[in-house]
Amino acid sequence: MADATAALRGLFGRMSPQQLAGPILILMILAMMVLPLPAFALDIFFTFNIALSIIVLLAAINTQKPLEFSVFPTLLLVTTLLRLSLNVASTRVVLLHGHEGPDAAGKVIEAFGHFLVGGNYAIGLIVFLILVVINFVVITKGAGRVAEVSARFTLDAMPGKQMAIDADLNAGLIGEDDARKRRSEIAMEADFYGSMDGSSKFVRGDAVAGIVIMLINVIGGLIIGVLQHNMDAATAMKQYVLLTIGDGLVAQIPALMISIAAGMVVTRVGDTEPIAQQFLSQLLSNSRVMGVTAVIVGGLGIIPGMPNLVFLLFAGVLGYYSWRLSKKSEEVVKSKPVPVQPKAAPESQEASWNDVLPVDVLGLEVGYRLIPLVDKGQDGELLKRIRGIRKKFAQEIGFLVPSVHIRDNLELKPNTYRIQLKGVEIGSGDAFPGQFLAINPGRVAAEVPGNKTIDPAFGLPAVWVDATLKDQAQAFGYTVVDASTVVATHLNHLIMSHAAELLGRQETQALVDYVSKEAPKLTEDLVPKVLPLGTLQKVLQNLLDEGITIRDMRTILETLAEQAPRNTDADALTAQVRQSMGRAIIQQLYPGGADMQVMALDPQLERILVQAVSGSGEGATIEPGLADTLVRETATAAQRQEELGLPAVLLVPGSIRALLSRFLRRSVPQLKVIAHSEVPETKIIKVTSIIGGRS
Repeated sequence: MADATAALRGLFGRMSPQQLAGPILILMILAMMVLPLPAFALDIFFTFNIALSIIVLLAAINTQKPLEFSVFPTLLLVTTLLRLSLNVASTRVVLLHGHEGPDAAGKVIEAFGHFLVGGNYAIGLIVFLILVVINFVVITKGAGRVAEVSARFTLDAMPGKQMAIDADLNAGLIGEDDARKRRSEIAMEADFYGSMDGSSKFVRGDAVAGIVIMLINVIGGLIIGVLQHNMDAATAMKQYVLLTIGDGLVAQIPALMISIAAGMVVTRVGDTEPIAQQFLSQLLSNSRVMGVTAVIVGGLGIIPGMPNLVFLLFAGVLGYYSWRLSKKSEEVVKSKPVPVQPKAAPESQEASWNDVLPVDVLGLEVGYRLIPLVDKGQDGELLKRIRGIRKKFAQEIGFLVPSVHIRDNLELKPNTYRIQLKGVEIGSGDAFPGQFLAINPGRVAAEVPGNKTIDPAFGLPAVWVDATLKDQAQAFGYTVVDASTVVATHLNHLIMSHAAELLGRQETQALVDYVSKEAPKLTEDLVPKVLPLGTLQKVLQNLLDEGITIRDMRTILETLAEQAPRNTDADALTAQVRQSMGRAIIQQLYPGGADMQVMALDPQLERILVQAVSGSGEGATIEPGLADTLVRETATAAQRQEELGLPAVLLVPGSIRALLSRFLRRSVPQLKVIAHSEVPETKIIKVTSIIGGRS
């Protein structure tokens, strides 16, 4: 027993007064049904019930939208239970002490029995029945029907509202928290009207219970007064019926106010202002309506036999109110500035060149959740990385790529980005701000939990992990990068692989202008006098296509200046430039003094290809069967080279280098095809694989 007491003390000790108020109220209501109450206690509880009903009615009037009073269905149950418990308690007192006098059940019941109905039990009975009919048949039934229809329409509209929220969320108009809040409001609205539909049955049941309790009190009071207290039938009838009527009115008037409150909550339309303000703004704000009403009421007031004074008094009040409204409207109109009428636009406007929108050379589109990464106002990290990418590209490749045009795209998924080249998508992926991408380089010690994906730049298996798992992923051997680095790396990889397409005429001219500052004579003699700008652009694009930087523009231009007077073919000039840049090309593949460990063609295959090129020139083709064998064996040899940690380099005669490079580039993208003439004399060559023969 002591343990149970201590447990209860600990439980209630942890509860705040607000948490204790609800259970205590319910326990008191239930106790009133069982425990006898003195007359003074009944006065207190009846007064509390009246005050509570007034509070509920005023709260309903001042509520802007139903969900602001979401506790109303539960409150309806509590107030109904309170009235019924008071009816039970007062019935006990009336039947036990009704013979003692009109105040036997308390001063409140006596006041309602005498003051409101004048001490006449017949009138009191009629008034009570009228109140019951108004409450039961009119207000409660109508409010219940409105709640039922509202609940059905709310449930039917839920899918459309959910889709609207999803559309706003995907469009970036609202955030995740706002969307979650709006979804919760929709669910609460459906629950509210469903609860109101059910709780309205409580009020209807309360009205029926009031009639039953009244009959029980009257019949029981007559029997008890006549048989137990030796009262005559007329005295018993007057005494007990007056107490019963007073008891019923004390309960029915608060019930009527609660029902009116319920009807106001479920029938209101709009959520911008309380009901009282809606009455004033929508009913009493039209001066013309008030004026016409004043004229009609005044006309009725001059008819002989009508209460002329009352009608004319109301007509005067309404007329004065209409005049005041009209004067106020005129003052508002005068105080408003006269709007300047805009010039009428032509009915139709001809199309112009302004309607032609240029296509961005480089574009980055992001979903709305990635906007913080590229927002200047939020110091987006990705903006800094993109600036760094362009600067690094210019330093390593040799020309400045166009600016990356960044914009948000509401059609993309929230975490998706898309990279475009001249309006065409060349890459896309997903990034999750606040998380990290753990990339598996192929030698991790263990897996980390997260959303598995593929690294968008290099196609390696990866996992998006929370920030708390970053250190653990690094410890397991993962390469861990943040969301902005993922997008920047992907963008950098695509820019590098599409460098040739990014070098347009404008970039080529800008490059020539830049070189002319240091070697003006070289560029003046070459472009465009000897070599057209387009041919120079094509030569530079050929170099970039095969991953050769164009930083050494002096060597490139000097070679072109020497060869262009004899040959202006872009491919032939490219071969000459490659030969002049041989040392740089080999240095890029084999840094330092390392030996060149390369792949080579079988001599017989090499002769076949040389003959094909010499016989057909630029239109040379490779027989399909031979082409399939060449691609398959080259891919195998290139993979073997990479497994040995060596670059995949194929050494061939200069006459077939361009043909093999174009042919094999798509199937074996990592392969570099080098001509014999491009290798410096000081380099030692070691052949590791023979394609088309024994290795």
